[in-house]
Amino acid sequence: MTQPTQHNPLTVWNPLRELEDLQARMDHLLRTTFPFPGAGFPENGGSDAWMPAADVEETEDAYLVELELPGVKKDQITVEVSEGELAIHGEIKEKERAGVIRRNTRRVGRFEYRMALPSNVDTEHIGAELTEGILTVRVPKAEKSKPQRIEIRG
Repeated sequence: MTQPTQHNPLTVWNPLRELEDLQARMDHLLRTTFPFPGAGFPENGGSDAWMPAADVEETEDAYLVELELPGVKKDQITVEVSEGELAIHGEIKEKERAGVIRRNTRRVGRFEYRMALPSNVDTEHIGAELTEGILTVRVPKAEKSKPQRIEIRG
C-alpha cells in the first residue's frame, strides 16, 4: 500500500508540476519501451537530450528561469532566443574514472530546455548567470507591459 505524500506546509502545492513530472516519466517510459522514429534516440532520428529541472518565477518586472546544472561550466551552455522561444542547451561530458562504478545516477550527455516566452518580454535585454550549479536566465518584461495604476478623475 502506498503512503500519502506529505507536503511541506510552507510551500504551495502545484498540481501542474506533478502533471509535468508524470508526463516526463511517461514519455521516458514510452521512448524506452517502444522506440519509433523521432522518439528520442539518435539512431531513430530523434534527440537523446534530457531536460534539467527548472523553476520559472514571474516577478513584477521580469521572468526568472532557474535550471539545475551542477558541475556544468558556462562554456558548456548555450542560451538562445528565437521566434518567441527561449532555448537552453549544452552537454555534460562523462568523467574519466580510474575505478569501477558501483552506482551511477547522475545525468550525462546532451541537455535541452525550451520555453515559449510571453509576448510582453524584452528579448534585447535577456541576461544569464551561472552560480553554484544554478543557471538563472532573467527575461525582463517590456516597459509598456508593466502594470501601471490609472488615476481616476472626476
